[in-house]
Amino acid sequence: MESRPRTLGELLQTPAYAGRQPFDGRLRLVQDEVRENLTRKLRSGEELFPGVVGYDETVIPQLVNALLARQNFILLGLRGQAKSRILRAITGLLDEQIPVIDGVDMPDDPLNPVGAEGRHLLEAHGLELPIRWVPRQDRYVEKLATPDVTVADLIGDVDPIKAARLGTSLGDVRSMHFGLLPRANRGIFAVNELADLAPKVQVALFNILQEGDVQIKGYPIRLELDVMLVFSANPEDYTARGKIVTPLKDRIGSEIRTHYPQDVKLGMDITAQESVRAEAVQVPGFMAELIEEIAFQAREDGRVDKMSGVSQRLPISLMEVSAANAERRSLMQGDAPVVRVSDVYAGLPAITGKMELEYEGELKGADNVARDIIRKAAGAVYARHFGSANTRDLEKWFEAGNVFRFPQSGDAKSALDAAQQVPTLPELANEVAGSSDDAVRAAAAEFVLEGLYGRKKLSRAEELYAAPEPEMRQQRGGRWN
Repeated sequence: MESRPRTLGELLQTPAYAGRQPFDGRLRLVQDEVRENLTRKLRSGEELFPGVVGYDETVIPQLVNALLARQNFILLGLRGQAKSRILRAITGLLDEQIPVIDGVDMPDDPLNPVGAEGRHLLEAHGLELPIRWVPRQDRYVEKLATPDVTVADLIGDVDPIKAARLGTSLGDVRSMHFGLLPRANRGIFAVNELADLAPKVQVALFNILQEGDVQIKGYPIRLELDVMLVFSANPEDYTARGKIVTPLKDRIGSEIRTHYPQDVKLGMDITAQESVRAEAVQVPGFMAELIEEIAFQAREDGRVDKMSGVSQRLPISLMEVSAANAERRSLMQGDAPVVRVSDVYAGLPAITGKMELEYEGELKGADNVARDIIRKAAGAVYARHFGSANTRDLEKWFEAGNVFRFPQSGDAKSALDAAQQVPTLPELANEVAGSSDDAVRAAAAEFVLEGLYGRKKLSRAEELYAAPEPEMRQQRGGRWN
């Protein structure tokens, strides 16, 4: 930073600006800058949007097309579909740093300023015009739209004190106090939940971007901004809370639909990437898949509101809380911290807080719905990998009237010793665990029982497993058998 040019004259001595003159009209718009850097990355095979998982064949090709076409765009999708992450990742396609005029509120091109204040400074100082360098991360401005956002918040307002100090009229652009959009000049301006903006604010946004002018308190203000405008919105917002006005919607180049992970493996990758937990806590593969499957089952459950969706934050939060419960158990009992089924049940608050329920679900209660979803998820994961395992002897033992409470206190070896009384359970646990670690085998034993409960071959009351209830026996011919 210290070696970079500090005046316009020094800037014009650099190879990138050789032969340029003030007011030469050679503009490099933000869309052009993004396109050039995107083209370079595509040719070199670089990763375009680090941390965005599961969209390689769907969202990212459409996004790349919109950027190559120099379009403004909107990401349309339910909550927890990485819309904001994608918008922020576009800053990686900006130049590392760019020069702007120093001493003005609106970042402006030192050679071709669009603001009145910048033009005045360039005319006054010439080659001695002071400049500063702005890193790419500072060129991204984000606003969460709410109904109370005003034109002044986004565009700006007339500042009488500034007008008096400068000796200008109130209609002079130099008397404005700039809002977020002008301060995002030469950068990216993102509006999240666009439909929540009041119609008059959307019209002002459209006018300033399409025509370069807007009326503020009756004064026509002209600002020909260089901004890439990107939006996000939830499909339900078009009818539930508001809508995007037709002129603005018509000017948005591309409408790109996001989605939840299309298979459990992708969801597991996202959850592993985003969840934060103690390094000492071990999450066996079958437990990680169970946690992810819970989100998939919730999205399909008729008691959960489909319009609100089930965010990817559900398995992320559940993974963190389950790992924390395993760590707590380890600290209190001295056992190895390995996530078990009981830890997932301890994470019920991470599930219930992420679901909006339909009327039927409200009647049953969020906790009961969440427990039922855990059961279905366990049955689905067990059937997917171990559905062909022979469990007849185990089932007969329970059908003879025996019950088994999986030990929640003591170390893993004690739990495995207790599991010896259930025929074939230790052998099944070894097959599921694929490990000689006692703590993993104990987690696998509990998973086997929960999986059989999910397939309606056992019943469960808290940690107590028993033979299936008569109504469960009648349902065995369904999807879980």
